[in-house]
Amino acid sequence: MEHQTQTRCPGCGALLDEVEGPVHRYMDGSPACFMLFNQILACEYSDPALFPTHRLTVDTYAVQHPGQAKSRQQIQSVGLHLARLGLQLDRPIAPKETNDVMLGLGKHKHTLKYLESPARFRITAADVAVFAGSADHSDTVKDWARSTWEDWSDHHDYIRAWAETWL
Repeated sequence: MEHQTQTRCPGCGALLDEVEGPVHRYMDGSPACFMLFNQILACEYSDPALFPTHRLTVDTYAVQHPGQAKSRQQIQSVGLHLARLGLQLDRPIAPKETNDVMLGLGKHKHTLKYLESPARFRITAADVAVFAGSADHSDTVKDWARSTWEDWSDHHDYIRAWAETWL
């Protein structure tokens, strides 16, 4: 029996089997983690009942895989996704409205500052993927989103103030 090598995802820190495959263009994640993320998305796209959690999934994955470089794109991605994640959790709004909020905030993304990523994340895509498409999918994604938002708690005041300025 061949032993599968495991490696940590450079973004979220999940310990995953090492696989070959694509990664996101600028988010810092392993091929295995990106594959799990895409499995979760596939379930959300194929079942209309799961689509309301879609933006939570995208925002949560994005802020768990911020990248190591302090590039303008990385800063803006983390800031915008973190702002929308916080808004969705603080005052839930319809999926169409969350997209409109993101587009509006995006006009001011140049004002975002670099935010240091948490040292670790308590729940990752690896924990969520096992529930993808199941009756527990939505609740698991919501737990993942809330946990990740709390993992970023050092930056809540900044992100909330920034978002309120531009809403």
